[in-house]
Amino acid sequence: MNPFAESVAGAAQLVAGGDPELLHIVGLSLTVSGGASVIATALGLLAGAAVAVSRFRGRATLLVLLNTLLALPSVVVGLAVYLLLSRAGPLGALGILFTPTAMVVAQAILVTPIVAALARQVIEDALHDHGEQLRSLGAGRLESALIVAWDERLALSTLALVAFGRAVSEVGAVMIVGGNIAGVTRVMTTAIALETSKGDLPLALALGLVLLGVVLSLNVVIGLLRQWRLAEDQRWSALA
Repeated sequence: MNPFAESVAGAAQLVAGGDPELLHIVGLSLTVSGGASVIATALGLLAGAAVAVSRFRGRATLLVLLNTLLALPSVVVGLAVYLLLSRAGPLGALGILFTPTAMVVAQAILVTPIVAALARQVIEDALHDHGEQLRSLGAGRLESALIVAWDERLALSTLALVAFGRAVSEVGAVMIVGGNIAGVTRVMTTAIALETSKGDLPLALALGLVLLGVVLSLNVVIGLLRQWRLAEDQRWSALA
């Protein structure tokens, strides 16, 4: 059996057998990315809605900055969080560097701009379509934003899944602030990088397969939600 086939067979055995190390790494990855996604979704939705309904000087510049943050390098985020949480940093007294908490902070900072930018676009487009009608009914900007946010709740809820998908596949920031410590801060992406460099290809491949499965599952759920929303819109259109 050639090395590739051996690696695939070993990876399949690890996944099917529920290898304890594999399960711990996957569990930590899901926990960290899940926590970061909850924080990022909450902050991003609030920020996106605020920008969507506000009109102020410098708004165009803010939008350019927000769109720029969509491509924020993860290693830059990791470095910034590291400097803040290091012993010499302003938040060093918290003592959370090289812990899962630091990883949650880094991923949340990385993902929040994505949620904010997408939420702003969704709410702004909805206000463009229905804002005049809502204003004619006496709704202010805040009330209009809340109404369209509820109407677009399915589209906005998918942003949480998008945030989780981005967070769980991130490697640079969590490597820097987590330290990739075995049993403490080692997640799927950092473990894949380490095990590949060590030559432990079965474990690296097994983690890669699980990571692909998670991302695939997220995309399937998002697709199903979009199809359900389209079917609901068509049903209400037929009733109208």
